[in-house]
Amino acid sequence: MDASMIGFICIVIMLIMIAFRAPIALSMAVTGFIGFASIVAFQPAVAILDSAPFDALSNYSFSPIPMFILMGVFASKARMSQELFNGAKTLFGAWRGGMALAAVTSCGIFSAISGSSLATAASMSRVALPEMKRNGYSVSLATGTLAAGGTLGIMIPPSIALLLYALITEQSVGDMFIAGVIPGLLGLALYCVAIAVTVWIFPNLATPGQKTSLVEKLIGLKGLLPFTLIFALIIAGIYAGFFTPTEAAAIGASLTLLMAIVRGMTWAMFLDAINETLSISAMIFFMIIGAEIFGFFLSVSRISYSLVDYVNALQLSPYMVLFTVLLLFILLGCVMDSIAMLLLTVPVVFPLIQAAGFDPIWFGIVAVITVEVGLITPPVGMNVFVIKSLDKELNITDIFKGVVPFVLSDVVRLGLLIGFPSIALVLLNHG
Repeated sequence: MDASMIGFICIVIMLIMIAFRAPIALSMAVTGFIGFASIVAFQPAVAILDSAPFDALSNYSFSPIPMFILMGVFASKARMSQELFNGAKTLFGAWRGGMALAAVTSCGIFSAISGSSLATAASMSRVALPEMKRNGYSVSLATGTLAAGGTLGIMIPPSIALLLYALITEQSVGDMFIAGVIPGLLGLALYCVAIAVTVWIFPNLATPGQKTSLVEKLIGLKGLLPFTLIFALIIAGIYAGFFTPTEAAAIGASLTLLMAIVRGMTWAMFLDAINETLSISAMIFFMIIGAEIFGFFLSVSRISYSLVDYVNALQLSPYMVLFTVLLLFILLGCVMDSIAMLLLTVPVVFPLIQAAGFDPIWFGIVAVITVEVGLITPPVGMNVFVIKSLDKELNITDIFKGVVPFVLSDVVRLGLLIGFPSIALVLLNHG
């Protein structure tokens, strides 16, 4: 049987395994092993099974992952999200929907420390959701704001998704982080616009906040300052070449630990943070190992190159290729975890994007934003279910209704990035 046909069959088997709730990492590893053994031989496949875990876990390039996770967990365990939300709340004062604006702004700043969408959504929801409900906000607006705000964690650097994309496609991690700054901040700005427009059209969804003086606003800025400084230090240090992304991760984790200690982090909280970091890191590295084995199989099956040849034969325009890939991302994002989806799909579609002539850094930003949309769209919408798990009385339909304005704003952001690629590349071009 032709190697490409074996590759296609194995991918179908893997998708069936995933549909039957098999762990995605295990599905990639099993189909990768079977496919490689079918195309090459059983003994070399066993050798890959033996070496792939060591290669993945000993790869220095992956070392920022646990450090960035640790940074976010320290911030969460020390309850920094409360101070962040309170500080943002004073800035918007008596604005109608001011708490929603404060929540999404807090999510944007917290995600710059966390690097994780799920951690951002969970941490900020514990703080902001009860207060928004007490102040008469509709459940749909409150939960939709927090679910969408959490997705900023996947784009605003340091981002684990951008890091993994860079490593999969052999791009510079520093370049990916720098390219993500403006699109990430643009996403935050458009989410604020979405809230403002929504409460203007439906004023009953939110109540005005408490008026604050200029002095109170300036005092409130103190709550935002430490997070902003750490984010600025990480990005400026990478941009100026003072340190590598790995060093930036270690510095960020150390500074966040100091902040947590100053705010009263106990030894028990510290150990809990370490255990949570190890648990999340183990899950991600298990997926990386599965992707490594699957990658060897993709290489020998040459399915990516067969796909390129097929698309070339169809004579599709470059943008038709791009829109097809993004549609695939949106569909898979509705049923699959974002990191798993990137590990699974990017090795397959990246040769198509290269053949179409698109900039790989720019495509990484567009791809990750598309993955963001999947985090808040049915039937899975991981961020939606994170918020639902924090409050059992919430109706999942209300949360999905609440994210509609934010999905529309993400579509606008994608359109702007596709129409004006320089939005993502301008900092690199001037670096």
